[in-house]
Amino acid sequence: MDLERMQALLTALQEARFAGLRSVSYDGKTVTYGSDAELAAAIRDLEGRIASASATPRRRRWGTVATKGL
Repeated sequence: MDLERMQALLTALQEARFAGLRSVSYDGKTVTYGSDAELAAAIRDLEGRIASASATPRRRRWGTVATKGL
């Protein structure tokens, strides 16, 4: 799947989730998700695929923690 199709699907998934729907139609296909959690997982998965396809690395946060040993 190319980047433009993935972004269009992501938009359709997000619009359905924000509208409170569990069914999404795109490219003449209809997918019905069992719960909002499944729909959210599909959105997260697609966002990850878009990030890897667009070669945008995920940011990592590093930090230092110090204690006095109390």
